Amino acid sequence: MSLVIGEALIDIVTASDGTTTEYVGGSPLNVAVGLGRLGRPVEFVTRIGDDTRGGAIVRHLEQSGVSLAPGSITAQRTATAHATLDSAGSATYEFDIEWDLPSPSGSSTPALVHTGSIAAVMEPGCDVVADMLHRRRSSATISYDPNVRPVLITDKARARQRIEHLVSISDIVKVSDEDLRWYDPERDPVDIAREWLSRGPAMVAVTKGAEGAFAVCAAGLVEVAARNVEVVDTVGAGDAFMAGLLDGFWSHGFLGAESRNALHAIDPEEVRNVLDNAVLMSGLTVARAGADLPTRETLDRAAGVRQ
Repeated sequence: MSLVIGEALIDIVTASDGTTTEYVGGSPLNVAVGLGRLGRPVEFVTRIGDDTRGGAIVRHLEQSGVSLAPGSITAQRTATAHATLDSAGSATYEFDIEWDLPSPSGSSTPALVHTGSIAAVMEPGCDVVADMLHRRRSSATISYDPNVRPVLITDKARARQRIEHLVSISDIVKVSDEDLRWYDPERDPVDIAREWLSRGPAMVAVTKGAEGAFAVCAAGLVEVAARNVEVVDTVGAGDAFMAGLLDGFWSHGFLGAESRNALHAIDPEEVRNVLDNAVLMSGLTVARAGADLPTRETLDRAAGVRQ
């Protein structure tokens, strides 16, 4: 079982031609959905409203095989993110969200716990999230994706401290080069990734959009190319990569606290296999509108074609 903790919201996407469409979204939700569609058992802890948009989120989770944790429907209204796409399909966001987790904690005993994005830095809920990670670390692999939303961060120094703390208690960290430029615009992303690795994770993976991705681990630096696809939009691209990354580690048997030493000793070829899975997952997602992550059948079929 896996446990994903974080925000769920409705993406209101305005395309470059002015048309607007609503999609279920939220970075942690997308990761949970990605794992669920790949056939991985997953429970999702969040905070949504008992309203029309909240109902759409519940149905989306159910259709993707994700269990919603008890106590997750407590908000006065379901959060939204207004995404405006440019001509290349890249999105900028404006948010309407309040983040608190007064009661839900998850009912499972997971081998994997994932969080990231708004849930990990926005008060007061971020403190509950950090506490949940600490309590689960003795039995579970911890994964984290900062997925920074600068428009919601009023105290950059405090946000950096929170990010650094979560990096230090995580086993698997995924971050974009864009996030690293926000974190420290003066340093090379590879140098930051290596510095983060020294804080405790077994691996830090960095996505670079159309330029692919790389990861640093004890065995060194591993790079992979991006999937060659026609991009419809980039909504959910990083979340799809994260889900593919975790799915790859799952397939290699690296999940659970008892596998922590083995994860730290992962060899470059295993890292490459995991990154290839993540890049393929992301490529399939950006080729479709919205954060529409692929199923196991679609991923396996695409992997077979690639081979």
